[in-house]
Amino acid sequence: MNLLIVEDNPMTLTNLNLLLQGERGIDRIETFANAEDAISKASWKDTDVLLSDIDLPGMSGVDLIAWTHLHYPDTTNMVYTIHENRDTVFAAIKAGACGYLLKSSSPRELIESLTELSEGGAPMSPKIARKVIMDMQQHISTEEPNHEHHLTSREHEILQQIELGLSYKEIAAKLHISPHTVHTHIKKIYEKVQVGGRDEVVKKARRLGWI
Repeated sequence: MNLLIVEDNPMTLTNLNLLLQGERGIDRIETFANAEDAISKASWKDTDVLLSDIDLPGMSGVDLIAWTHLHYPDTTNMVYTIHENRDTVFAAIKAGACGYLLKSSSPRELIESLTELSEGGAPMSPKIARKVIMDMQQHISTEEPNHEHHLTSREHEILQQIELGLSYKEIAAKLHISPHTVHTHIKKIYEKVQVGGRDEVVKKARRLGWI
């Protein structure tokens, strides 16, 4: 593995170099204190793994990962940082990071994570993995309706009329109910599908196979 480390703290950079030099599976290590020097001077074509801090002088680690992901997609990126807040984690993953390790990790965890990364894995510190899972669970719960509460037959009828573009009054006349009843049913439909407009409810209901 040819490893590129970008870390602005001199002591951390020295310690990483001492730890990883001679480690089995690591053939070469290049080190830089900022993203700009790494971009202009590193041997990118031969770099297998980028290990980057987030807080760098000038260009951030997230931006460096995005640049690497764009220009050298065969290079695998891993974050090595103290930051564990949600926005930073997901910004790095979105930029192209395949691993996210906290600096509180042990030296052995770092070495094992680099090995796992080079073998196609996506190593993350337990705290980070938990955040990712919790975010996914929250996203599912907010984006997807509760499938235990399917539409009633009347709500299904009204949803079909909404799909046809009928107004509340037209739906009421067609189904022989009052406009107020139509409004009540539509409100319940919106709550179940968890949207707030006609176009959205039709699109989501189609995706869920409700119409």
